[in-house]
Amino acid sequence: MAYYYGAFRQCFFIPKPTFTEHELADQAGRVLIVTGGYAGVGKELCKMLYQRNGTVYLAGRSKEKADAAIADIRSSVTSSEGRLEFLHVDLADLPSIKASVEDFMRREQRLDVLTNNAGVMTPPVGSKTAQNYELQMGTNCLGPFLFTKLLTPLLEKTASSSPAGAVRVTWAASLATAGAPTGGVAFDQSGHAKVHNNRLTDYAQTKASNCLLAREFQSRVGDRSNIVSNSWNPGNLTSELQRHQAGFEAWFTKLLVYPTKFGGYTELFAGFSPEAGLKEHRGRYIGPWGRFVPLRADIEENEAGARQFWEWCEKETAPYA
Repeated sequence: MAYYYGAFRQCFFIPKPTFTEHELADQAGRVLIVTGGYAGVGKELCKMLYQRNGTVYLAGRSKEKADAAIADIRSSVTSSEGRLEFLHVDLADLPSIKASVEDFMRREQRLDVLTNNAGVMTPPVGSKTAQNYELQMGTNCLGPFLFTKLLTPLLEKTASSSPAGAVRVTWAASLATAGAPTGGVAFDQSGHAKVHNNRLTDYAQTKASNCLLAREFQSRVGDRSNIVSNSWNPGNLTSELQRHQAGFEAWFTKLLVYPTKFGGYTELFAGFSPEAGLKEHRGRYIGPWGRFVPLRADIEENEAGARQFWEWCEKETAPYA
């Protein structure tokens, strides 16, 4: 119960952001990917990075939406020396992800920060990915896992010639981790991540699972290659994630959300602040609007579950790698 009270306070009694676009270092020469970068909090982050001269890839399914976002960002940021690019990636269709990564590799020689921002929230029960996974687990976890895995060699190459803590992978969690199963993720009798057939529980499980993936990536990859990996709760924000909500649920949500830009500050802190790059802070959980906050203890301490979930993701995505 104490954690739930603390989680509530994390999202509704929030200090002002301490790391914004004004503190962000010049990103000239750096290449950055933001999945879901053409809408909501992802778009806000892309705007900040472009404003500081970064080469920013808005990754997602819709070129039309990306083109509109790119035009909008360019019209509001007139002095940048950076680039805005669209990268097609469908996280809900595992076989397509390798082609997306190969496309990116043909276009760039480095990758400095990967922000796994895209996701879906509480679609109708029974919604599935192209490979028949529960839609939230497939889109929020399996797709980003495979995308990150395939980009890891380039991240490692970039880290080998970059300052300590400069190359990072960040993962989208949520206040919803408070409602995740014990340990963050449950497994069925066959060893698969369990489908609860409850929109909120299945969503919460994917957000907690991303916390597990962030820590496991740090221990398996980051510590040996000088890449920082962390997870973040962006805050309660006005977002396209709420498109599946209706009635009282939609009305109540509107009472609780903040402007989208503040979530951009959370992601900016995770991926770009000097503080988040320090060795003692790697793998930690970040809350709104950019600060280290406690993760539910049973999730934080679930090393065996993190290993099991990572290995399940490896197994499920191996045919598409």
